[in-house]
Amino acid sequence: MVESSGLSSMKFFSDQYLSYADILPPREARARIEVSVLNLLRILNSPDPAISDLSLINRKRSNSCINQGILTDVSYVFLSTSFTKSSLTNAKTAKAFVRVWKVMEICFQILLQEKRVTQRELFYKLLCDSPEYFSSQIEVNRSVQDVVALLRCSRYSLGIMASSRGLVAGRLFLQEPDKEAVDCLACGSSGFAISGDLNLLDNTIMRSDARYIIIVEKHAIFHRLVEDRVFNHIPCVFITAKGYPDIATRFFLHRMSTTFPDLPILALVDWNPAGLAILCTFKFGSIRMGLEAYRYACNVKWIGLRGDDLNLIPEESLVPQKPKDSQIAKSLMSSKTLQENYREELSLMIETGKRAEIEALYCHGYDYLGKYIATKIVQGKYI
Repeated sequence: MVESSGLSSMKFFSDQYLSYADILPPREARARIEVSVLNLLRILNSPDPAISDLSLINRKRSNSCINQGILTDVSYVFLSTSFTKSSLTNAKTAKAFVRVWKVMEICFQILLQEKRVTQRELFYKLLCDSPEYFSSQIEVNRSVQDVVALLRCSRYSLGIMASSRGLVAGRLFLQEPDKEAVDCLACGSSGFAISGDLNLLDNTIMRSDARYIIIVEKHAIFHRLVEDRVFNHIPCVFITAKGYPDIATRFFLHRMSTTFPDLPILALVDWNPAGLAILCTFKFGSIRMGLEAYRYACNVKWIGLRGDDLNLIPEESLVPQKPKDSQIAKSLMSSKTLQENYREELSLMIETGKRAEIEALYCHGYDYLGKYIATKIVQGKYI
């Protein structure tokens, strides 16, 4: 896969340059695994053998920073050079230490076989081989990120393929290698499924006469907009990840943003902390994947729902926030990524204790969503 142009600009910041994950061909990824194993064996066979600690890039919020995009409009999360240690001699981290080597072993086998697996497939393989160390998907996901942090190479380089929930529809032609072109205008209300193969996405030819790219948080709203063929009235491409975005959908959006750099990217999400968190993941990336965030970040603008839309929604359609909303709001408020106008919106959500879903706009009719988006675009009401 071609390196992002953002990587060259990272060399202006020495701390960022040390904290990113490479995209490697299988042979080089295997070599990094081999070097790590040889280093461990060298320590074990030394005159004074000892299990060394694994030094991993700290993936906590306290170690995250934000690149404000000096050379580009795109800002993204990155991790500084603070490390955390995982040790076999520490009771709290011993299992995590072993999990790293177990995951590397499986990844090495996958790379040798020139195959790719999803993290779900990886979980069941590890559950079968090492049930005493892997009992949940979360443990596998964390271990994969530990391996990424140790080897400084991307998940994809390790043979781990993204599971995609993403769909695309609208004014876009896609030409995958050795396949017929797909007209996303003709895919029906279900849209076209975005592949989880990042290499395939990277080599897909894209053509479009759209003027906007619109991210839609919810599948049901995406279905409504596509069924109403809103893209005939607003020349656009609709993309949804059906909630929090997976890597493949984020990669696809980033590909579109680099292929069509003049197209504004607008996000339509619920007016609640979770909707804002989804928008921020598309816009900045996530701390958990801070070593790879710059490859997926896009200059996303917030078109709605926002606080100034509440007058369009009946009072009875505003529902109380859930405990989970408060947790997400607290996390967002402590984030360095949140820009001031987003912070003001979040403060209003906290102050009112209410949440508004996109569907609340149906009080104006089922065809109102297209009119709402068109009005927002004409008035330039996106931040």
